Amino acid sequence: MKFALKCSPGQSIIKKGKRIAIIGAGPAGLGAAGYLICKGYDIEVYDKLPEPGGLTIFGIPAWRLPRDNIRAGIKELIDLGVVFHNKVKVVGDADDHQDGDEFAEKKISLEEVINSFDATLIATGTWKSRELGVPGDKLRGSYLALDFLYRIYAHENGYLPPEAVYKVGNSVAVIGAGLTAVDAALESQMKGASDVEVMYRRTINEAPAGKAEINRLIQKGIKFIELTNPVEVLGKESVEALKLIKMKLGKPDKSGRPAPEPIPGSEYVVPVNNVISATGELPTPPFKDGYAGIKLRHNNSVEVDGKFRTTRKGVFAAGDVATGPSLIGKALATGIKAAGAIEEYLETGNWQ
Repeated sequence: MKFALKCSPGQSIIKKGKRIAIIGAGPAGLGAAGYLICKGYDIEVYDKLPEPGGLTIFGIPAWRLPRDNIRAGIKELIDLGVVFHNKVKVVGDADDHQDGDEFAEKKISLEEVINSFDATLIATGTWKSRELGVPGDKLRGSYLALDFLYRIYAHENGYLPPEAVYKVGNSVAVIGAGLTAVDAALESQMKGASDVEVMYRRTINEAPAGKAEINRLIQKGIKFIELTNPVEVLGKESVEALKLIKMKLGKPDKSGRPAPEPIPGSEYVVPVNNVISATGELPTPPFKDGYAGIKLRHNNSVEVDGKFRTTRKGVFAAGDVATGPSLIGKALATGIKAAGAIEEYLETGNWQ
């Protein structure tokens, strides 16, 4: 994956003498860095993880997205002059724990960053999983999918010891039907679980991962259970079973998909050793609504206009922290578009 998209072969970069801070070294931040460094701006990228790449390195399996390709693209950025500050977490008035925080060796103020640069791009992504939200979901052996996967890949990359990786038993239930659920199911199987079930409240036709991904799971012996939803995780100290209720599809909801509706009296119990919740990730801006004059939306994403401008002059936001969870290509594209808007702002001074 290439991040320096706007440098022509043999291009001589004329320095503009202006500095831009990018907070987050995932696809959106890297895409913006690649655009802006080629335009002659000085770019500094801050990220809490031990190397750039974000979820492309720490949240996605290497067989789906080869890490050598990501690292090659990042090396191009470094060779062009992008400065990366790894293991640094930029914070505002909120510092809730998120996956990957344990690598941060230093914290700095977002206000300080904004005041030190000519423009700032917030691209901190979605580093918090949506909780299952049913009784028993905190029992030992109940995991959040991003946390589950992140530990595996951080270990594969040499940053966490093997004991930091969550263990799975023989029987694993994965809740959800996006790519994260698919990856969690496959990783559970590779870690020795012989009975893996992906449980979804709609049908394969509505699965966010797509039919091809779900069918690939089925071909590998992983069960896909449609029209079911968890209501309670059962057990004393550890997960022992999962109580579910059957669902039916009703009229379309706000997403345009048929709304899943529980069928009264259809509850049933399935014995399991582990439950992995893969029901989505949440935007993780490093501040609360209103900090530094920056507004957040109701879903905790950063409020931006059509040019990715926040409500604070000189501050932009792109990627999943602004749009909500998306695919890598979309996050990369928003980073590049935001970079174009940053260039326009720095060249014209216009914030209207």
